[in-house]
Amino acid sequence: MSEQGILIRPATPDDGERLAAIYRPYVEETAITFEYEAPSAEEFKSRIAHTLGRYPYLVAADAEEPGHLLGYAYAGVYHGRAAYSWSVETSIYVDRAQRAKGIGRALYAGLEEKLSQMGIQNMYACITALPEDRTEDPYLGDASIRFHERLGYALCARFARCGYKFGQWYDVVWMERMIGTHPTPAPALPWMS
Repeated sequence: MSEQGILIRPATPDDGERLAAIYRPYVEETAITFEYEAPSAEEFKSRIAHTLGRYPYLVAADAEEPGHLLGYAYAGVYHGRAAYSWSVETSIYVDRAQRAKGIGRALYAGLEEKLSQMGIQNMYACITALPEDRTEDPYLGDASIRFHERLGYALCARFARCGYKFGQWYDVVWMERMIGTHPTPAPALPWMS
């Protein structure tokens, strides 16, 4: 499947069951997420509805079979203080059987477009990483970091051994992508009116 075969659309809470199924193996089999328990479909529906109250939440579907969801991406609060309102934290998950087909790139392109239209200036990704003294791990590789680098994200912070999962300590890196011009005064955001 190519990017041309991918349909990007806004998520709805009705997508919760499928998105929970996409996310479950990441929780249960990887250190990519630090959740220990996979959320239920009902919890996922609630998370989608909450996010859509302020930020975009997108799904990727097979263009030939629009009911077949392949992945999702969304934005959320980067930090609760008012001065951070123009920055968001992003998250993306693609069905593990559908990786390396352009789905992640298409989702992030759609997300960036929506966020730019809103007036968001910076996108941040919080990514699990191997500690610098460890090169192999059964639960984590560096694909997420490389993916974000290809999209123009730059490393801006590293926290050593701050997460513990599967009996191992993991680092966290923050990567950033500036998508705005940072005008003064800052643009009004939709929820500020």
